Amino acid sequence: MEGTLFSVLMLALILGIKHAIEPDHVIAVSTIASQSKKLWQASLAGIFWGIGHTVTLFIVGIIVIVMKGQISEKWSMSLEFLVGVMLVYLGVKTILSFKNSPVHTHQHKHLHTHQSSGDHKRRHKNVTYLRSTFIGLVHGLAGSGAMVLLTISTVKSVEEAAIYILIFGAGTVIGMLFFTTIIGIPFVLSKKRGAISGTLGMTTGVISAVFGVYYMYNLGINEGLFNLWI
Repeated sequence: MEGTLFSVLMLALILGIKHAIEPDHVIAVSTIASQSKKLWQASLAGIFWGIGHTVTLFIVGIIVIVMKGQISEKWSMSLEFLVGVMLVYLGVKTILSFKNSPVHTHQHKHLHTHQSSGDHKRRHKNVTYLRSTFIGLVHGLAGSGAMVLLTISTVKSVEEAAIYILIFGAGTVIGMLFFTTIIGIPFVLSKKRGAISGTLGMTTGVISAVFGVYYMYNLGINEGLFNLWI
């Protein structure tokens, strides 16, 4: 019995790692990694995404499982639709950030002291990690319906379900940590080359916005979300 549970939990870890690198997850966190000045900052962005993702999955998943219910297709798809909205927002914000960065840098050189510049960097890092956590929360909320179905079909008790979701979450943290570290390398290396850095950043923003529009269209039209609300 213990061997079977161990196998199930190892499967949860592997599925969590695989889940972390789904396209919408990767694209969303890439917008954060693109603005990281140090590689460890990109890595931390992945960790915070995984934490946010796990928190939502755990809370929603356990509540639904305890109440022996399910998330309806209508609401599950609506939560998924939020991911598309978020991707467009992140994409546009990233594009504007890189578009305005030369002016922003110029202003800091002339109008701010070293102390205020340091304060700004600390605030920027805090905002970045909060944003990464929020992205994870939204992704966790959107994936909670599928997580509940997967958990119910895999384990036999609420206690096992809680452990399963936490191990799955640990897998997403590991997977996203690895990915953001890898994706952060070209952004960090290009920071001293403004043209290359700007091109990479703008490209990341465009991909996020375009994919977000496609994501919403696919859910709303192809998969029939809009018909469910009409």
